[in-house]
Amino acid sequence: MSSRHESEPKLYYYSRTLCGICTHVTCAVFTGFITVLSKPGSSLFSWHPFLMTLAFSFFMTEAILLFNPHSSPVGKLKHKTKGRLHWILQCLCVFCAIVGLIAIAYNKNLNEKPHFTSWHGLIGLVTVIVVVLQSLGALSLLYPKLAKGWSLAKLKRYHATSGLLTYLLGSISLFLGLCSAWFSSNVSGYVWYLAALCPILCALVIMSQVTNAYMAKKRQQY
Repeated sequence: MSSRHESEPKLYYYSRTLCGICTHVTCAVFTGFITVLSKPGSSLFSWHPFLMTLAFSFFMTEAILLFNPHSSPVGKLKHKTKGRLHWILQCLCVFCAIVGLIAIAYNKNLNEKPHFTSWHGLIGLVTVIVVVLQSLGALSLLYPKLAKGWSLAKLKRYHATSGLLTYLLGSISLFLGLCSAWFSSNVSGYVWYLAALCPILCALVIMSQVTNAYMAKKRQQY
C-alpha cells in the first residue's frame, strides 16, 4: 500500500476498494445485459442501445476508474500512462457514441419518424456533442503546448469538472433509455429496477471518486 492508503482507516480503504470493484462488475454486467437484450446486428436499431451502452456504461466508466486510487486495474502504472489509456478509452467511447447516434438517426429516417422528440433523444444528442468536445479538450492535457497561458493544474481541474458533468449526462441518457418503449416492452418488474440501479450506482461512485480527488488536492494546498 502507498503511504496515502496507510494513513486511511482500514474500513474506509476496504469499503472504497469494494465499491470500485462493484462498479467494474456493474458496468460490465449492465453492458452485457443490454447486449443480449438488443442482439446487435439483428436490426439497424439494435446497434443504437448496444453502442450507446458500450460507450457510456463501459468505456467511459472504465476510463475514469483508471484513476481510482483503490481499484484501478492499472494502479501501478505512471500517471502519464494512465492518462493516455484514459484518452484511448474515451476515443472508443466517442466512436461508439457517434456510430450509435448515426444508427438511430438513419433508422428513424427509414421509418419516417421525427427526430429528438423525447428527453432521451435530446439529452442523448447533447451528451454525444459534449463528450466529443471533452475528448478534444483533453488534447491540451496530453500536449500542454497546445494550451499556452493555461496552467496544467487549472486544465486538470476544469477537465475533471467537465468530465464529471459529461459522465452524469451520459448516465441520465442511459437511465432515460431504460424508460423507452423498446426497453419497457422487453423488461419489466424487478429486473427493470435492477437495470435502472446500474447507471445510478455507477454515477454515485464516479461522483465520489472525482470529488474526493479534488478535495484531497485542495487539502494538500493548505
